[in-house]
Amino acid sequence: MKRILLFIATNLAILLVLSITLRILGVDRILEAQGGGLNYSSLLTFAAVIGFGGSLISLAMSKWSAKKMTGAVVIDIPSNTTEHWLVETVRRQAKATGIGMPEVAIYDSPDANAFATGMNRNNALVAVSTGLLQKMQQDEIEAVLAHEVSHVANGDMVTLTLIQGVVNTFVIFLARIIGHAVDRAVFRTEEEHGPAYMITSIIAEILLGILASIIVMWFSRQREFRADAGSARLVGHNKMIAALERLKQQYEPSHLPDRMEALGISGQGSRFGRLFMSHPPLDERIAALRKATS
Repeated sequence: MKRILLFIATNLAILLVLSITLRILGVDRILEAQGGGLNYSSLLTFAAVIGFGGSLISLAMSKWSAKKMTGAVVIDIPSNTTEHWLVETVRRQAKATGIGMPEVAIYDSPDANAFATGMNRNNALVAVSTGLLQKMQQDEIEAVLAHEVSHVANGDMVTLTLIQGVVNTFVIFLARIIGHAVDRAVFRTEEEHGPAYMITSIIAEILLGILASIIVMWFSRQREFRADAGSARLVGHNKMIAALERLKQQYEPSHLPDRMEALGISGQGSRFGRLFMSHPPLDERIAALRKATS
């Protein structure tokens, strides 16, 4: 539950900081139409700028922030056979999927995990944990790498950013409308918006943001099935199934930083609610791959 709450809180924090800053600077005043109402076209533009701005900034910083949060070390020149094999495997898979060669990195963590991130298909990062290298067979690691490369080839990072931007836009738009309605109906403010408008808008933004995260989590689950299928096409269904089976056997609570959890391969989501799970259960992913071979 902590991972899910922090994932939601990160996105909400960006929205709230931008919203409050622009309110203090007086930018919110462009939203007020003559007669004390709302200028809905200006409001929608305002919401889109904030909503997409935060998600695009996060995307632009994704590789840098991922390296900082995990301590991932990029393999510039392989220093041993394992590193050489990792780089060459990713190179081969990247060529097969038609993407630019991602940076390949290793980060220190006891859990068997890996993640991919980056601004676009030709500027990505694929990182694996030391735990994954220690706990999995080479064929299974190859399947995990193919899963992450498939995420990159599918453009999942960009698509997730755009979905988050759309969701953020409507959260901000509806929050301002709710704040306006409460300010007028409850507090009887007749001209410029009073303090109740800002307070109500922030509360509405938080609540709507939590509900809207259901949409983002749904997409996150669907992209895992697509990446599993992509890995199966690259290395074979048996290798990908074996990798997921190994994750079931070796699974420990993830040591990926909370904000990186949705990018990993072995995320388990929250037992408190499927709607807020970033990953489907491993049993469902295995069943989907087996169904594809039947």
